[in-house]
Amino acid sequence: MQYDWILFDADETLFHFDGRRGLTLMLERKGMDLTDEAYQAYQKVNQPLWVSYQNGDITAAQLKRTRFVEWATQLDTTPEELNCSYMTAMADICSLLPGAQSLLDALHGKVKLGIITNGFSDLQSIRLERTGLIPHFEHVIISEEVGVAKPDARIFAHALDKMGNPEKQRVLMVGDNPHSDILGGLNIGVETCWLNVNGEPAPEGINAHFEVRSLDELQAMLLA
Repeated sequence: MQYDWILFDADETLFHFDGRRGLTLMLERKGMDLTDEAYQAYQKVNQPLWVSYQNGDITAAQLKRTRFVEWATQLDTTPEELNCSYMTAMADICSLLPGAQSLLDALHGKVKLGIITNGFSDLQSIRLERTGLIPHFEHVIISEEVGVAKPDARIFAHALDKMGNPEKQRVLMVGDNPHSDILGGLNIGVETCWLNVNGEPAPEGINAHFEVRSLDELQAMLLA
Protein backbone atom coordinates (compact mmCIF):
# COMPACT_ATOMS: atom_id res chain seq x y z
CA MET A 1 0.00 0.00 0.00
CA GLN A 2 1.56 3.29 -1.11
CA TYR A 3 -0.64 5.39 1.20
CA ASP A 4 -0.83 5.78 4.96
CA TRP A 5 -4.19 7.59 4.75
CA ILE A 6 -7.12 7.56 2.34
CA LEU A 7 -9.69 10.33 2.69
CA PHE A 8 -13.13 9.98 1.13
CA ASP A 9 -15.87 12.40 0.22
CA ALA A 10 -19.26 11.15 1.45
CA ASP A 11 -22.11 12.03 -0.96
CA GLU A 12 -21.95 10.18 -4.29
CA THR A 13 -18.55 8.77 -3.32
CA LEU A 14 -19.58 6.39 -0.53
CA PHE A 15 -23.30 7.16 -0.17
CA HIS A 16 -26.05 7.62 -2.70
CA PHE A 17 -27.41 11.16 -2.46
CA ASP A 18 -30.86 11.24 -4.06
CA GLY A 19 -32.03 14.69 -3.05
CA ARG A 20 -35.21 14.54 -5.07
CA ARG A 21 -36.25 11.25 -3.49
CA GLY A 22 -35.59 12.73 -0.05
CA LEU A 23 -37.64 15.82 -0.84
CA THR A 24 -40.48 13.66 -2.17
CA LEU A 25 -40.56 11.61 1.03
CA MET A 26 -40.38 14.71 3.24
CA LEU A 27 -43.29 16.38 1.45
CA GLU A 28 -45.35 13.17 1.31
CA ARG A 29 -45.12 13.00 5.09
CA LYS A 30 -46.61 16.51 5.16
CA GLY A 31 -49.38 15.74 2.67
CA MET A 32 -47.84 17.51 -0.31
CA ASP A 33 -46.72 16.15 -3.68
CA LEU A 34 -43.41 17.19 -5.25
CA THR A 35 -44.15 18.22 -8.83
CA ASP A 36 -41.52 18.68 -11.52
CA GLU A 37 -42.21 22.41 -11.44
CA ALA A 38 -41.81 22.63 -7.67
CA TYR A 39 -38.58 20.64 -7.77
CA GLN A 40 -37.11 22.84 -10.50
CA ALA A 41 -38.03 25.96 -8.53
CA TYR A 42 -36.34 24.50 -5.44
CA GLN A 43 -33.17 23.70 -7.40
CA LYS A 44 -33.00 27.25 -8.77
CA VAL A 45 -32.61 28.34 -5.15
CA ASN A 46 -30.67 25.36 -3.77
CA GLN A 47 -27.90 24.95 -6.35
CA PRO A 48 -26.56 28.53 -6.20
CA LEU A 49 -26.66 28.31 -2.40
CA TRP A 50 -24.31 25.31 -2.48
CA VAL A 51 -21.91 27.20 -4.75
CA SER A 52 -21.99 30.14 -2.35
CA TYR A 53 -21.40 27.79 0.59
CA GLN A 54 -18.40 26.13 -1.07
CA ASN A 55 -17.04 29.59 -1.91
CA GLY A 56 -17.33 30.63 1.72
CA ASP A 57 -19.89 33.34 1.02
CA ILE A 58 -22.64 31.92 3.28
CA THR A 59 -22.76 29.64 6.30
CA ALA A 60 -24.26 26.15 6.57
CA ALA A 61 -27.07 27.60 8.70
CA GLN A 62 -27.90 30.17 6.02
CA LEU A 63 -27.99 27.48 3.33
CA LYS A 64 -30.23 25.18 5.35
CA ARG A 65 -32.68 27.96 6.14
CA THR A 66 -32.81 29.83 2.83
CA ARG A 67 -33.54 26.84 0.62
CA PHE A 68 -36.79 26.08 2.46
CA VAL A 69 -38.23 29.57 3.00
CA GLU A 70 -40.87 29.33 0.25
CA TRP A 71 -42.09 25.86 1.20
CA ALA A 72 -42.21 26.84 4.87
CA THR A 73 -44.70 29.57 4.01
CA GLN A 74 -46.84 27.17 1.99
CA LEU A 75 -46.83 24.52 4.73
CA ASP A 76 -47.22 26.96 7.64
CA THR A 77 -44.03 25.84 9.35
CA THR A 78 -40.46 27.10 9.70
CA PRO A 79 -37.51 26.60 7.33
CA GLU A 80 -35.60 25.07 10.23
CA GLU A 81 -38.31 22.45 10.80
CA LEU A 82 -38.39 21.60 7.09
CA ASN A 83 -34.63 21.21 7.01
CA CYS A 84 -34.82 18.85 10.00
CA SER A 85 -37.56 16.83 8.27
CA TYR A 86 -35.50 16.70 5.09
CA MET A 87 -32.44 15.42 6.95
CA THR A 88 -34.61 12.72 8.53
CA ALA A 89 -35.97 11.68 5.13
CA MET A 90 -32.47 11.59 3.61
CA ALA A 91 -31.27 9.40 6.48
CA ASP A 92 -34.24 7.07 5.99
CA ILE A 93 -33.36 6.45 2.32
CA CYS A 94 -29.58 6.24 2.77
CA SER A 95 -27.68 3.50 0.97
CA LEU A 96 -24.09 2.81 0.01
CA LEU A 97 -22.79 3.09 -3.53
CA PRO A 98 -21.94 -0.20 -5.29
CA GLY A 99 -18.56 -1.45 -4.11
CA ALA A 100 -18.34 0.86 -1.08
CA GLN A 101 -18.71 -1.84 1.58
CA SER A 102 -16.27 -4.17 -0.17
CA LEU A 103 -13.72 -1.41 -0.64
CA LEU A 104 -13.83 -0.24 2.96
CA ASP A 105 -13.69 -3.79 4.30
CA ALA A 106 -10.70 -4.55 2.07
CA LEU A 107 -8.85 -1.40 3.21
CA HIS A 108 -9.66 -1.76 6.89
CA GLY A 109 -6.49 -2.48 8.84
CA LYS A 110 -4.22 -1.85 5.84
CA VAL A 111 -4.47 1.97 5.77
CA LYS A 112 -6.06 4.63 7.94
CA LEU A 113 -9.34 6.00 6.59
CA GLY A 114 -11.10 9.33 6.98
CA ILE A 115 -13.98 11.34 5.53
CA ILE A 116 -14.00 15.01 4.52
CA THR A 117 -17.51 16.13 3.60
CA ASN A 118 -19.40 19.31 2.84
CA GLY A 119 -22.55 17.54 3.98
CA PHE A 120 -24.25 18.37 7.26
CA SER A 121 -23.42 16.89 10.64
CA ASP A 122 -26.84 15.49 11.53
CA LEU A 123 -27.15 13.50 8.29
CA GLN A 124 -23.57 12.20 8.12
CA SER A 125 -23.61 10.87 11.67
CA ILE A 126 -26.88 8.99 11.20
CA ARG A 127 -25.79 7.45 7.89
CA LEU A 128 -22.47 6.24 9.27
CA GLU A 129 -24.25 4.70 12.23
CA ARG A 130 -27.00 3.03 10.19
CA THR A 131 -24.59 1.57 7.64
CA GLY A 132 -22.22 0.32 10.35
CA LEU A 133 -19.25 2.24 8.92
CA ILE A 134 -18.21 4.20 12.01
CA PRO A 135 -15.46 1.70 13.02
CA HIS A 136 -13.80 2.02 9.60
CA PHE A 137 -12.91 5.71 9.99
CA GLU A 138 -10.32 7.37 12.20
CA HIS A 139 -11.73 10.85 11.56
CA VAL A 140 -14.88 12.33 10.03
CA ILE A 141 -14.29 15.97 9.09
CA ILE A 142 -17.51 17.89 8.40
CA SER A 143 -17.41 21.37 6.90
CA GLU A 144 -20.32 22.58 9.02
CA GLU A 145 -18.26 21.88 12.16
CA VAL A 146 -14.97 23.27 10.82
CA GLY A 147 -16.50 26.47 9.44
CA VAL A 148 -15.06 26.19 5.93
CA ALA A 149 -16.00 23.91 3.03
CA LYS A 150 -14.09 22.07 0.33
CA PRO A 151 -12.21 23.13 -1.78
CA ASP A 152 -10.88 25.58 0.83
CA ALA A 153 -7.42 24.37 1.85
CA ARG A 154 -8.23 25.16 5.49
CA ILE A 155 -10.57 22.19 5.90
CA PHE A 156 -7.88 19.90 4.51
CA ALA A 157 -5.25 21.50 6.77
CA HIS A 158 -7.59 20.88 9.71
CA ALA A 159 -7.92 17.24 8.67
CA LEU A 160 -4.17 16.78 8.25
CA ASP A 161 -3.59 18.28 11.69
CA LYS A 162 -6.09 15.83 13.22
CA MET A 163 -4.27 13.03 11.37
CA GLY A 164 -0.92 14.00 12.89
CA ASN A 165 0.36 15.78 9.76
CA PRO A 166 1.43 12.75 7.70
CA GLU A 167 3.56 13.13 4.58
CA LYS A 168 1.22 14.55 1.95
CA GLN A 169 2.39 12.17 -0.77
CA ARG A 170 1.22 9.35 1.51
CA VAL A 171 -2.35 10.73 1.60
CA LEU A 172 -4.99 10.12 -1.11
CA MET A 173 -8.21 12.13 -1.43
CA VAL A 174 -11.03 10.30 -3.25
CA GLY A 175 -14.16 12.10 -4.42
CA ASP A 176 -16.73 12.48 -7.19
CA ASN A 177 -16.69 16.29 -7.40
CA PRO A 178 -13.67 17.75 -9.18
CA HIS A 179 -14.51 21.29 -8.06
CA SER A 180 -14.53 20.48 -4.35
CA ASP A 181 -12.84 17.12 -3.72
CA ILE A 182 -10.11 17.10 -6.35
CA LEU A 183 -9.36 20.83 -6.41
CA GLY A 184 -9.32 20.84 -2.62
CA GLY A 185 -6.85 17.97 -2.50
CA LEU A 186 -4.66 19.64 -5.11
CA ASN A 187 -4.81 22.92 -3.17
CA ILE A 188 -3.35 21.29 -0.05
CA GLY A 189 -0.86 19.10 -1.93
CA VAL A 190 -2.15 15.56 -1.34
CA GLU A 191 -2.69 13.00 -4.09
CA THR A 192 -6.15 12.80 -5.60
CA CYS A 193 -8.43 10.27 -7.26
CA TRP A 194 -11.54 11.33 -9.16
CA LEU A 195 -14.45 8.89 -9.03
CA ASN A 196 -15.80 9.75 -12.46
CA VAL A 197 -18.67 7.31 -12.84
CA ASN A 198 -20.07 8.93 -15.99
CA GLY A 199 -16.77 9.44 -17.78
CA GLU A 200 -17.12 13.21 -17.91
CA PRO A 201 -14.29 15.40 -19.23
CA ALA A 202 -12.12 16.94 -16.54
CA PRO A 203 -12.75 20.65 -15.87
CA GLU A 204 -10.00 22.86 -17.21
CA GLY A 205 -7.11 23.17 -14.79
CA ILE A 206 -8.29 20.40 -12.42
CA ASN A 207 -6.19 17.32 -13.10
CA ALA A 208 -6.51 14.47 -10.62
CA HIS A 209 -3.56 12.15 -10.10
CA PHE A 210 -5.83 9.17 -10.82
CA GLU A 211 -9.29 8.60 -12.27
CA VAL A 212 -11.59 5.58 -11.80
CA ARG A 213 -15.07 4.78 -13.03
CA SER A 214 -16.16 2.72 -9.99
CA LEU A 215 -15.22 1.87 -6.43
CA ASP A 216 -14.43 -1.67 -7.59
CA GLU A 217 -11.84 -0.19 -9.95
CA LEU A 218 -10.44 1.88 -7.10
CA GLN A 219 -10.17 -1.22 -4.90
CA ALA A 220 -8.28 -3.08 -7.62
CA MET A 221 -5.94 -0.11 -8.11
CA LEU A 222 -5.17 0.31 -4.42
CA LEU A 223 -4.67 -3.36 -3.65
CA ALA A 224 -2.84 -4.35 -6.84
